[in-house]
Formats: sequence, structure tokens, C-alpha cells
Amino acid sequence: MATAKKAKSVPAKKPAKKPAAKKITPEESQQKREKVGAKETKKATSSSGAKIRVIIRAFDHKIADESAKTIMETAERTGSLVTGPIPMPTKIERVTLNRSTFVNKDAREQFEIRTHKRLIDITDHTTTTIESLSSLNLPAGVDVEIKML
Repeated sequence: MATAKKAKSVPAKKPAKKPAAKKITPEESQQKREKVGAKETKKATSSSGAKIRVIIRAFDHKIADESAKTIMETAERTGSLVTGPIPMPTKIERVTLNRSTFVNKDAREQFEIRTHKRLIDITDHTTTTIESLSSLNLPAGVDVEIKML
């Protein structure tokens, strides 16, 4: 006859306590960054809320990136805070045309135009920033839209 054996109960282990996280003051974190040599990312927060939004449109992505780089360098040189360039979705326009004018309706050609966009926000700007942005020489085929927010 089979007898049932009792299973031994094992006491549950207590989880180990995690050491308390040391709170670091902003001054200490700044000193650590300077020691390491890490480049601090500039936050795009402004007390006045004034912001310049630059939208770059081009058919060629290389020209759009080159123009964005030029605008960023110009804004940083004048002492502004820059966020971006943020690549926006590419707009694709497709057109279908007949190859012949009269017969052969099944023979068609398809063309597409891709418009690449980049977005740059400039905060803490000065009058020299606005002047230097308006006098930039950018490559042909680039549309730059500058808005004051």
C-alpha cells in the first residue's frame, strides 16, 4: 500500500535590500560631465517662449541635410540653442500618364516626386541670429520657411 509523503516546506527567502540611491546635486552632475568631457545636450526651453521654427523642403535629401547643417552652424555661432534637425516624413507624389496619345491605353508611365523635410527649432535667439538666418546663401532647390512662434 502506498503511503503519501509530506513535502518539506522551504521558508521563502527575503529579497535583498537594494542600497539607497545617492542623490546628486546639479553642481555635482555638472562637475562629472566636465570631467568626462561629455557634450551636454542643450534643452530647448526658453523663459520667454519665443522660438524660431525653420522648415526645410527639398527634392534631394543630401541638399536638405546640407542646408540644415548650415542653418544649425549659423544659429549656434550666434549663441542660440538649437534642436534638430528632425527628419519629417517624406511626401511622395505619384503621377500616372498614358505613353501614347490615342491608342494603347494599357501602356502607361509612372513618375514620382519625393519631397524631403527637415525641422529645426531655435530658442534663446537674438537679433543677430535672425539677421544671419535671413542672409544665408543656400543651394538651389531648397525651400526654407522661417516662422516665429
